[in-house]
Amino acid sequence: MQTDKIRKIIGVILLVSLMSLGFLKEIKEYVSLPSNVAVFESQEVTVESSIPANASGEVEEAFTVQKNSDGKTIDVHGKKAGEGAVVFDLAGFPVKKIGVNVLPDFKIIPGGQSIGVKLNTLGVLVVGHHQINTKEGKQSPGEIAGVQVGDIITNINGKKIEQMSDVAPFIQEAGKTGKPLDLVLKREDSEVKTKLYPLKDENDSSYRIGLYIRDSAAGIGTMTFYDPESKKYGALGHVISDMDTKKPIVVDDGQIVRSTVTSIEKGSNGNPGEKLARFSGDRKIIGNITRNSPFGIFGVLNQDITNGIMDKALPIALSNEVKEGPAKILTVVDNDTVEEFDVEVVSSVPQKFPATKGMVIKITDKKLLDKTGGIVQGMSGSPIIQNGKVIGAVTHVFVNDPTSGYGVHIEWMLNEAGIDIYSKQKQKVS
Repeated sequence: MQTDKIRKIIGVILLVSLMSLGFLKEIKEYVSLPSNVAVFESQEVTVESSIPANASGEVEEAFTVQKNSDGKTIDVHGKKAGEGAVVFDLAGFPVKKIGVNVLPDFKIIPGGQSIGVKLNTLGVLVVGHHQINTKEGKQSPGEIAGVQVGDIITNINGKKIEQMSDVAPFIQEAGKTGKPLDLVLKREDSEVKTKLYPLKDENDSSYRIGLYIRDSAAGIGTMTFYDPESKKYGALGHVISDMDTKKPIVVDDGQIVRSTVTSIEKGSNGNPGEKLARFSGDRKIIGNITRNSPFGIFGVLNQDITNGIMDKALPIALSNEVKEGPAKILTVVDNDTVEEFDVEVVSSVPQKFPATKGMVIKITDKKLLDKTGGIVQGMSGSPIIQNGKVIGAVTHVFVNDPTSGYGVHIEWMLNEAGIDIYSKQKQKVS
């Protein structure tokens, strides 16, 4: 007991001495480390001393991690789920103790399949104004009422609007009675109310509101992953925006179906390429769409799907585990066959909070470069695999260099899918 007190006193004296000698920043980095960390069974976490070299050029190691023989590495590879501790020493005296919770590896099924996407908007989306020939000249009733491109009409005269066909009866009725339409609009994160008076078009004597509207959107993309237990999935890796308004589509619901790649428009500098595809003939719905976010589209599959080359669940890698170097992507460039192609992770940012564009990747596979020129539209969502782990998905191509583009870290896509990888695993451990 007396010995422990003496050790602590000496440790404090050494700590104060080093801080006075200019090692304040390095020491604070260690002292400010969290009290508890969670890691997966196959994850390796390395903590190295940042103490600078002394006058003789030799590096002075002031801190060591008492875990492995190398004195620096917390290596939990192959260990069973449970809790442990790592002690940071200062010249042999304990300074900080960090609890380590080792979680079972979280595994997902990688995708790569080409999918068809159909989104139904919340209400009807205003994508433009048009002028009507009236007795007073050309006018747009919608523009006069203050309706903006990108607004979503959710309610007319107290009735919920779900599709374009819901709008026409209100327009003709208002034209006959001369009463305005009471519109409720969703604009960004706010609700706007306005009155719109339909005007008669002199060309065909019909009443019109002077707005172009749309209630759905369709396209293709690539499946990234799904959870074999909950069947929750993630795809695309980026938000779907309306082609006219350039704003994210607010989803009411949607579906995904299988799609077949029919041809490739090869990309070149300044001109991104594109996968040309069609929805599969049976148009069988394989899942719903409940969310359209900056990290992709998400929902639940109604059946298991396979890619034919990696159909077993793989562990994930967190952003701090991703390394610069070789990796692979899974994607379709011909018909509906998923293939594996070589890429390189050029850079990766360990992210503490959800953010897009966490990686830069470069296509190195000659076959893929010959076929597509690099990353093309429709390839978004292709899963990236490194060292047997799913690390993320392809998202954007560099316009001036189609061989390269961005990737998003898989942990953020899982978060958007409503999968809490930590709490879920803790429940299993307990």
